[in-house]
Amino acid sequence: MTDILLITPPFTQLNTPYPATTYLKGFLNTRGIRSFQIDLGIEVINELFTPELLRQVFESTSNKTDDFSDNASRIYSLKQAYINTIPDVISFLQGNNASLARKICNGDFLPQAERFNQIDDLDWAFGTMGFHDRAKHLCTLYLEDLSDFIIEQLDPHFGFSRYAERLGRSANTFDELHSHLSNPATFIDQITLQLLEKHVQEHNPKLLCFSIPFPGNLYSAFRCAGYIRQKYPEIKIAMGGGFPNTELRSITDPEVFKFFDFISLDDGERPIELIYQWITQGQLPSPELKRTFILENNLVKYNNLSKQPDYKQHEVGTPDYSDLNLHQYLSVIEVTNPMHSLWSDGRWNKLTLAHGCYWGKCTFCDVSLDYIQRYEPLTARLIVDRMEEIIHQTGERGFHFVDEAAPPALMRELAIEILRRELSVIWWTNIRFEKSFTLDLCRLLKASGCIAVSGGLEVASDRLLKLIKKGVSVDQVARVMRNFTEADLMVHAYLMYGYPTQTVQETVDSLEMVRQLFEMAILQSGFWHQFALTAHSPIGQNPEDYNITPIIPEVSFALNDLEFSNHTGIDHNKFSFGLKKSLYNYMHGIGYEFPLQEWFDFKIPKTTIPPDYIESCLEHFEFKGFKKTTRVIWLGGTPLLETIKKGKKIKTQLTFHLKTDQFTITMPEPEAKWLHELLNSATPQIKEGTLTLDSIKQSFEREFDDFEIFWYSKGVNKLRQHGLLEV
Repeated sequence: MTDILLITPPFTQLNTPYPATTYLKGFLNTRGIRSFQIDLGIEVINELFTPELLRQVFESTSNKTDDFSDNASRIYSLKQAYINTIPDVISFLQGNNASLARKICNGDFLPQAERFNQIDDLDWAFGTMGFHDRAKHLCTLYLEDLSDFIIEQLDPHFGFSRYAERLGRSANTFDELHSHLSNPATFIDQITLQLLEKHVQEHNPKLLCFSIPFPGNLYSAFRCAGYIRQKYPEIKIAMGGGFPNTELRSITDPEVFKFFDFISLDDGERPIELIYQWITQGQLPSPELKRTFILENNLVKYNNLSKQPDYKQHEVGTPDYSDLNLHQYLSVIEVTNPMHSLWSDGRWNKLTLAHGCYWGKCTFCDVSLDYIQRYEPLTARLIVDRMEEIIHQTGERGFHFVDEAAPPALMRELAIEILRRELSVIWWTNIRFEKSFTLDLCRLLKASGCIAVSGGLEVASDRLLKLIKKGVSVDQVARVMRNFTEADLMVHAYLMYGYPTQTVQETVDSLEMVRQLFEMAILQSGFWHQFALTAHSPIGQNPEDYNITPIIPEVSFALNDLEFSNHTGIDHNKFSFGLKKSLYNYMHGIGYEFPLQEWFDFKIPKTTIPPDYIESCLEHFEFKGFKKTTRVIWLGGTPLLETIKKGKKIKTQLTFHLKTDQFTITMPEPEAKWLHELLNSATPQIKEGTLTLDSIKQSFEREFDDFEIFWYSKGVNKLRQHGLLEV
């Protein structure tokens, strides 16, 4: 018997579990509460994409062929080819049978429908030898063709990561969602409920907890909750996660509680513990819960009576991936851009460096909510302890740190701790493009296994960045991007248009900035999204400061995104296609020479940005100066010392062997021996003490003079190019 069944409803990601239930299970382990977690999304996908179920899909639509679109007709005509190939495709995407890649890439193995018409230049994207990734991309298109058929013929709400998303997005009332739930279960619903039934029968839980991160999970969660309520009325049902945290803070509709007994907000550890204690202690009449909505006398009540504090981040335990069938996840490549593929390709263990955002000022962001507002960092030692535990449990060494913005100082300590333990991992995270990311820090992150970063450039306009309170400028962002790129890290930028008070000229100039960033090869990937006004952001709470008027609806269910009137009168929607089309081309390295007008079918003004603006930003050199507390780290190996005689002069040559090269520097013997000792004590593996510029200076000047002259000499500068870092 299981005390709590933790459920992620369909659908989140195909390639890796959404981490909420792993965090909760890790916490429940520390409290001795038995739990079991399931990802219904990946289970439904693995059930659906089998010969038996695909045969049912095609048979159930056989009487509709007269109404098929051309694409559906083609897929239906090739139904046997899909049924025959689906086992191999799923197995390959699960990481099995790697040799199948060559057969997939031959072009006559997979049936092809409309998605293949949009195919990229595969030789350009993957090279002539990139069979494995090329095959993943082709298999992804194959699955998307089948998805299109299911959407057209069986379930219009189907999607691999956004199932029935429209029903959950800013649904101010419960009416429409409730109406859909009154309809008979769809084909996908039936698969979901059959799998849920199996788990409930097996584990006989006292409490079902649905973690709902996105609007696309909401419909399935309610469908599942309704099924459990009808068939197992004795089981209590709770909801938590990202969607209720942002959308359901104003809920008043009692109809929702015909499906759920509890809706908790913000961090779930203390709320779920108190809910569990209450239902297992005979449900005393006056529960003392934490940030939890319940129904009392047919009225929705917010119960926050418990005086017990939230758990600190170091107390919640290590995320636990047990129970999840990790071998079932599918590595897919939807877009050939290598940075974009990180979101969908490969199994990533999810962790956070800190709770909340250390910046917490961006005016478009939900900075008033706990998940951003309350900043609480972990120590690097604890983070790496958890990484090692998860590696032991999952066998996977890839980590995605899902922070709102990872703190640079903590990233530095994390990198040093990883190197100190000689732990082989790869990782990536979200950042702010702030000046703390020097080239040396980026090189340190790279050495520890970091492969990529993503960050918000938002509107590439200094005026608007100040209005956003982003704390960065375009020239600063460009230099930071250059530092990451020179350290061989991929860079992705989140881009925004339609921000309040933004003019047409600023939109055009922002695009020109982006064009130049790609042309200078310091930005590898990006994504444009239109500004959305949220109720919990500074703009949503003070719209008059931004010259907009929000349309506040009557709310009994969800509230987050708000419609608003923009007093500039500009229709920002019309820029969407052109911005995304241009970005697609820039990411593929083409179109830089086109005038910006080329991307739009309406007249736009010429840009006011000089064509060499970003280039001139990168030419600006900032001398770091001598900062006493700067850490000094040596990433190279121990050099070999050799005495060199030239006439009467005797010097010492230090030879450094790198993995792919070697180099030498020569200096007087006393300085060479001092440097040799310094480098040995500056490696990350040395635990005793921390070397700073000040301590190194004092050590040097006990034996020699003019430390600055030595430290910025030709020989030491050569070391800087090969792993001597100041961070």
